[in-house]
Amino acid sequence: MVAALGFAREHALEVAVRSGGHSFPGLSVVDDGLVVDLGPMKAIEVDPRAGRVRVQAGVLLGELDRATQAYDSAVPTGAVTHTGVAGLTLGGGIRWLMRRHGLSVDQLWRVSLVTADGRRVVADDRHHPELFWGVRGGGGNFGVVTKFTFDLHPVGPGVLSGLVLWPFEQADEVTRVYRDWCRDAPRELTTALLLRRAPAVDLIPEDLHGRLVVGVMCCWSGPLARGELVLAPMRRLGDPVIDLTDVRPFVEHQSMLDASYPHGIWVHLRACDVGVLDDEVLDVTLEHAARMLSPRSSVVVWQLGGAVAEVDAAATAFGGRASGHVFNVSGITADAEGFEQERAWVREFGKALQPHATGVYVNFLMEEGADRVEDAYGRERYRRLQAVKRAYDPDNVFHRNQNIAP
Repeated sequence: MVAALGFAREHALEVAVRSGGHSFPGLSVVDDGLVVDLGPMKAIEVDPRAGRVRVQAGVLLGELDRATQAYDSAVPTGAVTHTGVAGLTLGGGIRWLMRRHGLSVDQLWRVSLVTADGRRVVADDRHHPELFWGVRGGGGNFGVVTKFTFDLHPVGPGVLSGLVLWPFEQADEVTRVYRDWCRDAPRELTTALLLRRAPAVDLIPEDLHGRLVVGVMCCWSGPLARGELVLAPMRRLGDPVIDLTDVRPFVEHQSMLDASYPHGIWVHLRACDVGVLDDEVLDVTLEHAARMLSPRSSVVVWQLGGAVAEVDAAATAFGGRASGHVFNVSGITADAEGFEQERAWVREFGKALQPHATGVYVNFLMEEGADRVEDAYGRERYRRLQAVKRAYDPDNVFHRNQNIAP
């Protein structure tokens, strides 16, 4: 790592850093430059007695889940198993366990990294504390993180999870009932609202294939009997066309969305946080969701709150703790055919949501400019991140990211 960065400096090469390669804007690769590919760094050391796990930066989420579930434990991470632990964590790390245990960055105990000038640094609450604050949400702006040490939590081996789908004709009722139901949900439950065209898979009735549907996805990580009671009101609503909710191994649940995000797809996103799913936000959502055409496109609205909101807003660089929900509007096609149309749909949807936005999750940003990066953190937090950047990367070597310019 040190040699690679030294070579890049000597030859004035642009540097990109790649872990899982899930950067939708393509920031983890570069033409005519040097790609620091962390993929071969696969070591995972689980220490169940200490309740921690040490993870190298090339590890994927599914690999981490399998290693920790051997001890009925987990680290709150993402929802697609071939995502890199590094990129997801450095931006915050939202998904299925966050309402109970917090974000991925909330589990970080220590990181090892290499700075732009080739120094090897260990950062935690006592060593380089301001750098440690910055890497917990500030992305890859400050160095190449090579190792993460996370706290573990008891999870599984079984969780109550799945997906309930209704025809889009019931979307007005479903979304408003969901809004009221999830507002008081226990912290053991994380949910997401889903709008898309039903995929042509065996689990879904054939007459529904390609039709617009509305769904609720969930993961209950508490006592299973209580989870059945908590989920019952939503599962009984209206006339669902399918209910895939069941007790399943946590590693199986974690792969639930993999089929929707295979390698090689064309993707364009718009995202924002909102405080609440009020009627105006839901009206905008249903109006624009009805216009998606690609069978791969989707709208996913992740529920925040719980443990995410209980951490002091100043404790990490992550900027969305006070928000209620995270919108991820994804225009997806298998290849170039139809992509421009889906991209235009995504951008119009994003514009319509913007008046209701309270911020944006940095890992869901595309190539949207410095103002949007600042939106992810808020002005005060962004200025603090700039100070960390000036201290550790004043020449902005690490700028192929959602960049915080020094």
